[in-house]
Amino acid sequence: MRKKLGIIFLMVVILLNLWNTSLSAQAAESFDTADVDEFVTNYLERNGLPGASIVIVKDGKLVYEKGYGHDSDGEPITGKSLMRIGSVSKSFTAFAVLQLVDEGKIQLDDPVVKHLPEVKLDDSRWNQVTIRQLLSHTSGIPNPTIVASANNIKAGVDRLHDWKLQSNPGEKYAYSNPNYWILAFLVEQVSGIEFTDYLKQKVFSPLGMTDSLTAVNSGDPVQGLPKGYVTAYGTAMPWTELEQMFMGAGGVVTTASDMGKWLSMHTNEGKNESGQQLLSKELLEESYSPQLGNEKYGLGWSLSSPNVKPARISHSGALTTYQTQQDIVPSSGYAVAVLLNSFTPTLEHAYEISSGIIQLTEGHAPETKAPTPKIIDLSLGAITLIYLVLGIRGIIRSKNWSGNRKQHPAWRFYLRLLPQLVPVVGIGWLFFIVPTLQDNSSTIIDAFGIWPAAMLLLAIVFIIGLVLIIMRVFYRIRIK
Repeated sequence: MRKKLGIIFLMVVILLNLWNTSLSAQAAESFDTADVDEFVTNYLERNGLPGASIVIVKDGKLVYEKGYGHDSDGEPITGKSLMRIGSVSKSFTAFAVLQLVDEGKIQLDDPVVKHLPEVKLDDSRWNQVTIRQLLSHTSGIPNPTIVASANNIKAGVDRLHDWKLQSNPGEKYAYSNPNYWILAFLVEQVSGIEFTDYLKQKVFSPLGMTDSLTAVNSGDPVQGLPKGYVTAYGTAMPWTELEQMFMGAGGVVTTASDMGKWLSMHTNEGKNESGQQLLSKELLEESYSPQLGNEKYGLGWSLSSPNVKPARISHSGALTTYQTQQDIVPSSGYAVAVLLNSFTPTLEHAYEISSGIIQLTEGHAPETKAPTPKIIDLSLGAITLIYLVLGIRGIIRSKNWSGNRKQHPAWRFYLRLLPQLVPVVGIGWLFFIVPTLQDNSSTIIDAFGIWPAAMLLLAIVFIIGLVLIIMRVFYRIRIK
């Protein structure tokens, strides 16, 4: 009897699981695109974002594409609107490298110096670094914030000549843009085709991505590409992109429509719309797989953590005026790309929007979250206003402050100025010295664009502190 009851119980559990799976699949197949529109529109409005374009594909087929909001020229965003996609470009660079592997021109575990003997680092361990380690960010190459400017990929790679590895090759994961500068240069040297032309001929054209291109520098003019935005206090301001050489690591300019063709190929075993195999299924699967010494990154793709449901293969991208997210959900066959013409320093909005869309494809309602960046910026704005009022009050009272301390010895008087002097020196270094380090191309304006609300607070602290010091010293001298 117990045995029979156990069998019946097992059959009931199996039937319930099949029924739940069937319902989930049915919900995913029939999700309403109107719900996507409502979710994205409400998200943009709630967070003060100017625009977005999205695309959804499933098993190699386009499901939906749409644009929302406007660009900095006042034109409505569509699926054909050009956007910078930042580090999502790394997936394209990795794809190009894997195509060369597919053709037998290179091997993933070849030392980089075998194909690029002219690329040198000031570290003997560089000779051990492999192509796979560059692709998976396990090379040990650092990712400094400040680097010298460069006008082409060769000059960009040459900047590494005095660098040292920060860890042994293959030892651990450390995200680094220079890995992908080198990989772009590798594609050029091995294929004999300039990287920009390689992507156009071997990736964009076969996929029908007619509006896509890759730039060498962020300052290079791109016809039809307007300025992006930076967000502040729940709104957005048009801003000029920070100047940098980013080919291979962040230079692709594309559209949601073209991203749909790219993701369609990835959800169709590496085949384009006409059935042409652009990359072998084996190498495509390898690019989605965790690598030795790195469980969170494949070859040009990030791998979601175990607590993210459903599991996804992704890559995010952010510049100083654009932000992008691409996600593939292997369990359902869906893939989503979200392109934003704005950058928010305190939250990856593109990731949040993509996650909400994925929840809709799973048959679930996306979570409505508070506009955290707006709350943070408005809080900083309130602190800035309070500091400004108190600072002006202190400046007005500078004469009395100095007069009350006229009997103090000089060392004691000037010691009391340290609370103002320390932030003045620190913020002054950030605003006026950092943009000149290593002859990099950033400016004070660029610094403000990174996080306007925080930088405005720092600017007020700097100005108030400087004026307070000057006024108090002035009255100290004058009262004597």
